[in-house]
Parts: sequence; C-alpha cells; structure tokens
Amino acid sequence: MTTLQHFLPKRLLTQIAGAFARWRGGALTTLAIKRFIRRYGVNMTEAAIPDPAAYGTFNEFFTRPLREGARPFAAADFLCPVDGAISQFGPIAGDQIFQAKGHGYTTEALVGGDAALAARFQDGAFATLYLSPKDYHRIHMPCDGVLRQMIYVPGDLFSVNPATARAVPGLFARNERVVCVFDNTQGPFVLVLVGATIVGSMATVWHGVVNPPRLQAVKRWDYSATSDEAISLKRGDEMGRFLLGSTVVMLWPKGAIDFNKAWHPAAAIRMGEAMGLRVG
Repeated sequence: MTTLQHFLPKRLLTQIAGAFARWRGGALTTLAIKRFIRRYGVNMTEAAIPDPAAYGTFNEFFTRPLREGARPFAAADFLCPVDGAISQFGPIAGDQIFQAKGHGYTTEALVGGDAALAARFQDGAFATLYLSPKDYHRIHMPCDGVLRQMIYVPGDLFSVNPATARAVPGLFARNERVVCVFDNTQGPFVLVLVGATIVGSMATVWHGVVNPPRLQAVKRWDYSATSDEAISLKRGDEMGRFLLGSTVVMLWPKGAIDFNKAWHPAAAIRMGEAMGLRVG
C-alpha cells in the first residue's frame, strides 16, 4: 500500500474528499457519519454534541468540540496539544530530526527552507504526534505563545500513518504543511501542522482555513508582536484543526524541555496530559 501511494492521484482524492466533507447531504451525511463512528470506534460520549444527526457536514463532525471537562489540564509546563499517538520524540541531532529507522529530515526542510529559523533549533528537541481518523482533531497550545510567523509550505499528500512514516524518507518535510512560529518567555518554539491524503484542509484560529487553495510556492505571513494586532495564545488554548487525521511536529531550542518520562513511541496520548517540564 505504501508503494501504491506513489502512483495514486493523491491531490485529486483529497479534493474529492474535501468537497464531500463540505457537502450538506442531510440524512445521507448522518448515515455516513454513523458508519464512520462504528468503523473507527469514535467515542462520542466525549463530544460536546454526541448526537451524529446534529452535524450538518462531515467537516462539522471531524472538528467537533469536546464537552466541558473532558480533557483536564495536567500540572505541567508543557501540555500535550492533541489526542493521538506518539510517533517519535527526543533530541535533534544537529539539524537532523529522527522519523523512523533509517529515515530522518532536517529542521530547515521542515520549516520550508528558512535557514535562519532552523538554526534556532540546532541540537534542540522535537516531538512528532500522529492523529488517527477517530481522534479529536483540534490542536491546542502546549504552552503560552506569541505568534511571530506562519508559513504555508506546498508538498506531497502521502498518508502519515506509522507504516508510511517507516517507508517514505523525509515524509513530514515532503508533505504539505503549515508552520506556526511562536515566542514565549523561554524562547521560540514551532508547531507544524502536516497535511496528508484525504486531509481536506488545515485551519488556524487567527487565519481560518489555510488550504485550500493549495498554492504552488511557499507563502509567509508575518505577525508583529508589538502591534495592536499581536496574537497571543495561552497554554491549552485551541490554535488550529485538521479534517480527518494527520500529524503535528513541534520544535524547541536546546535546553528548553524535559519530556514526560512516561512517554514512549507508539504510546496513546490525550490533549492536556503532561508533555514535559521546563529545564532548570
């Protein structure tokens, strides 16, 4: 199946899926949502609106909010930003991020070729978190942050499931992605939303839908922290969302984070649990 992905019309399939996800099909949409819930074992008791018939589109269902209190925040400096599973995490070796055995990619490639930005994370730390189709699809802030820049990077639309991550070199630096650059009192950090096959769009709370349209070149948005329009988000605030499932990659400078000792690759994670503590 991984080899087949090289030949599939991934962009066309994603466009079709996006159109279907926006379609208000009434009873047919409700039927499809119910089948999806059964197929993937979605826990609707955690949803703010548990009734599948209450969602007018697949988009509304995929980005459903959680009920109050469903994800209490841990007493930690850094919170896990998503529901899903740990793909990989740990130190950045120079500028190399570990993807899977025999595969890696550079920080510069991940952030869209910005060498100066990538240099801030030399020998730093990273975490790659995978969201499956059944998971809650909103992304939250791991800590307080002031938005400095957003970068849209065009790319492929491979699946980002664990099997593909083991087989496709540089997967997360090849796929379409949205790079969000923040500052806080401890320095910069980056949160990258990585697209995938069938992921119809990615959105942020300050911009709305970033894609579609799917641009052919890198596009940057700069946000001044000194202006009246500065965007400041608190630890645990929602910052964006996916349709269906995908992956989040985070970068920190050297000496910024001490990861949760209970974390290990392939472990299930929940938004709001402890991801780590500040070093020192």
